[in-house]
Amino acid sequence: VQLQAFGGGLVQAGGSLRLSCAASGNITRISDMGWYRQAPEKQRELVATITSGGTTNYVDFVKGRFTISRDNAEKTVYLQMNSLRPEDTAVYYCNADVRPQGDFIFYPYWGQGTQVTVSS
Repeated sequence: VQLQAFGGGLVQAGGSLRLSCAASGNITRISDMGWYRQAPEKQRELVATITSGGTTNYVDFVKGRFTISRDNAEKTVYLQMNSLRPEDTAVYYCNADVRPQGDFIFYPYWGQGTQVTVSS
């Protein structure tokens, strides 16, 4: 099972970016998916999560600016980021709880991270 993240880059404050993360491999089912971020010299922190049924959860500092969504058929999760601020600069990681084929429990998998840089 692999998660591959795309879409990071450099953007000016107030701009937008859309991240995507696709899961691949021998997968039976994916439950929760989410995005986390890690700024330099800081711990990794939660940004947003989404259940397989589409229920979303956001941390306060992105509410109203970021939107998480997913395409279950494509095994992909997205993060639309609007009104970006310099403090949003970080490496963004996707995460998914995956039940591999032939297994009975879910395991957490992480993407490789994609850099988002917001200039002032």
